[in-house]
Amino acid sequence: QVHLVESGGGLVQPGGSLRLSCAASGSVFHIDAMAWYRQAPGKQRELVGTITSGGTTVYADSVKSRFTISRDNAKSTLYLQMNSLKPEDTALYYCNRDPRHPHGLADWGQGTQVTVSS
Repeated sequence: QVHLVESGGGLVQPGGSLRLSCAASGSVFHIDAMAWYRQAPGKQRELVGTITSGGTTVYADSVKSRFTISRDNAKSTLYLQMNSLKPEDTALYYCNRDPRHPHGLADWGQGTQVTVSS
């Protein structure tokens, strides 16, 4: 059973940066395509971006050129570097498998809150 723990969120001013981490256990992380998701208040959870086991990334248009997903397979850890943050990036951020993963999504972790406000 996959266990996901997100961390690194916080309060940041517009234009600032944050780096989120996601520690994964109980899975063969190094071969899993992974993803970051977010859910803003009153909205559905949305896909932020994905990363293959080899490091190829794809991003939602809303975060392209501002966010960068990376992974350290030796540490079974996923990262999300967020730059030039905007108030509309405020959300609870989660990691999970790529939505196209043949085994589907794992149980969601608790997420990490990102608030962008002056």
